[in-house]
Amino acid sequence: MELVEVDPGDRTAVRDYAAAREAARRVDAPWLPPLTEHEVEGRLRYGWDLEPAVGHLVVAGGEVVGWADYETSEYDNHHLAWLRFDVHPDHRRRGHGSEVLAALTSRARAEGRTSIGTDGWDHAAASAFASAHGLECRSREVLRRQVLSELAWSEADRLHAESSSRAGAYELVRLDGPVPEGEIEAFARMVAAINDAPVDALDIEDEVYSPRRIRAYEDAHRLRGMRIRRLYARHRETGALAGETIVGVDTMRPHRGEQHDTAVVRAHRGHRLGLLLKLEMLRWLRDEEPRLRTIDTWNAESNDHMIAVNEALGYHVMGRALLFQKPLEGDGQGVGEP
Repeated sequence: MELVEVDPGDRTAVRDYAAAREAARRVDAPWLPPLTEHEVEGRLRYGWDLEPAVGHLVVAGGEVVGWADYETSEYDNHHLAWLRFDVHPDHRRRGHGSEVLAALTSRARAEGRTSIGTDGWDHAAASAFASAHGLECRSREVLRRQVLSELAWSEADRLHAESSSRAGAYELVRLDGPVPEGEIEAFARMVAAINDAPVDALDIEDEVYSPRRIRAYEDAHRLRGMRIRRLYARHRETGALAGETIVGVDTMRPHRGEQHDTAVVRAHRGHRLGLLLKLEMLRWLRDEEPRLRTIDTWNAESNDHMIAVNEALGYHVMGRALLFQKPLEGDGQGVGEP
């Protein structure tokens, strides 16, 4: 088995990587939209905030039998490497997954990382594989989807009026371009509210946000062909930024939307701002994104508050993912040892 790094500028490699991921998606997660080569190239070039994962083709006997990503950050969580990989359904149960895990774990050790994580859909095979390699399930995440044609606008309007009455001390501001330079420090502080979302038993540190990272997020998604719509709440009396919600729309497939962060700063909670922000975002999208049909969102299964908000808006559960992790120091597994 060989891991061949994918150059985002190599169209053949990108095509092979996309095909390997697509083969696995069709079997394991048919509810996900097909992955396009354009999307793959954008992810591998720019990532979420200009820290893209290193993509690989898994090659055995001269044939592509899977894909693998190696992801780390220099912003925070310097102890952690996140490993994502899958084997083509036609080539499973031949040991390729174990070899990939060993190779990526070896790289993490060599780079001084002391913990690895991976994830998989909530299938028995994923749990069995993780257990065999000493990885513990530390969290569960749920993918939900809102189908906009099913949204009951009369109920949404009622909830909007009710929430607005509780949040009269705040104004909502629409932003479909970069954060204004004069406010970027305040935005970085507001964005950090997402760190209050539950992480369950995962060994991860709070993410560190800075003006540079805010710009990196904006640039990465613009370069990937995503239109970012950010709606935020400002306290009328003090001018403090209180919370935000963000939806990205794929300009190549404008029927698809992705919910990014929704978070309210701790000092401003208790005014139904989270619900109001999401309701106002739906109004904005209705006006400005007429081709949009669905919005996908991820939440930790333990995030009761945000799940209640999403369910009030009619989101449906599509699939569950399991997040596994283990420390590398003294793990006793021998996986990836030189």
